[in-house]
Amino acid sequence: MGAAVRRRLLVATAFLYLWNLAATGYGNSFYAAAIQAGTKDWTAFLFGSLDAGNAITVDKPPASLWIPALAGRIFGFSPLSMLVPEALMGVAAVGFLYLTVKRVSGPGAGLLAGGALALTPVAALMFRFNNPDAMLTLCLVLAAYFTTRAIERAGWKWLAAAGAIVGLAFLSKMLQGFLIVPGLGLAYLWAAPTPLRRRLLHLLGALAGIAVVAGSYVALFQLTPASARPYMAGSQTNSFLELTFGYNGLSRITGSGEGTPGGGGAGALLEAISVASAPSAAAVAVAATPDSVAVAATPDSVALPGSPACLARASALRSPGFSLLH
Repeated sequence: MGAAVRRRLLVATAFLYLWNLAATGYGNSFYAAAIQAGTKDWTAFLFGSLDAGNAITVDKPPASLWIPALAGRIFGFSPLSMLVPEALMGVAAVGFLYLTVKRVSGPGAGLLAGGALALTPVAALMFRFNNPDAMLTLCLVLAAYFTTRAIERAGWKWLAAAGAIVGLAFLSKMLQGFLIVPGLGLAYLWAAPTPLRRRLLHLLGALAGIAVVAGSYVALFQLTPASARPYMAGSQTNSFLELTFGYNGLSRITGSGEGTPGGGGAGALLEAISVASAPSAAAVAVAATPDSVAVAATPDSVALPGSPACLARASALRSPGFSLLH
C-alpha cells in the first residue's frame, strides 16, 4: 500500500509542477543569465558567473545553478531545460518528505506531509521558478531524511551524509542552509540509541561533512587568483566570506544593504556589473534586434549605476531572448 500511495503522490506532484511550465518563461533573468553562461563556459559554470566572459558572479553560491546548466548543456538552453530540473527537485522533495514522515508515523502521516508540501502555494511557485530556493529546500528535506535514518540505529554514516547535504544547502543559499542544523543536531542528541559520548562523536562527524562540502568550495574560491575567476557580486572586496557574513548575512538582519545588488532581475545584473570596476570588469554595450539582445563587455569604461545608459540596458535585458557575451 505504501508504495502505491507514494507513486500516486509523486505523479500528482509532477503533474502539478510540470503543467504549462514554459509559461514562466526564463523566470528570474538574473539567474537565467548565469545558467546560460554555465552552458557556454566551464569557469562560468564553476563560479556562477553572470556571463561567459566571467566578469562577475551572481550574489549566491553556484550550486543551485549547476543542475539547470548541465541540463542546458545536454538539451540546449531554453526555459524548459532550465525549469524542468527545478520542478523535479520539487517532486523529489515531496517524495523524501513522505519517506521521512512515513518512517516515524506511518504512510498516512507521510501522505499528509508530502501532500501539504506539494500543495503549499509558495512551494508550487518556488519549484516552477529558477531561484535557489528549490535546491535549498530539497537539500534540507534530504538532510532531515538522512538524520531520521541515522537516529533509528545511531548510524554515523547517515549523519555524515546529512552533514554533507547541509554543506550543499550552504552552497545553494549560504547561511539559510544552516538554519536546520540545531534542530537536526538536538534530535539526534536526544533520540539516537547510543551512549552520549558516541552521539557527540557522530555529531562531530556531521559537522565535518558540512565543513568538507562547504569549506572545500569556499577555499577553492578564496584561493583562486582574482584574475582567474569572476568578481564576487554582493561583496566590496571580491570575497566569498564577505558575501556570506555581510550582504547575505548580517545585512539581511540589520538592513544595512552593504554590497552590490543581486537577484532582482536584469536591473540588478547591470548595476552589479557596473560596481565591479576592477580591470577585468567592464561596461556593457547593448545591441538589440527584434529577436534577441546581445550584451557585449568592453574594457575601456564602466557604466555608472542609475545612468540612462545603464537603465536602458537593464530594460533591454528583460527580453527573454537575451544572450550575454564578453
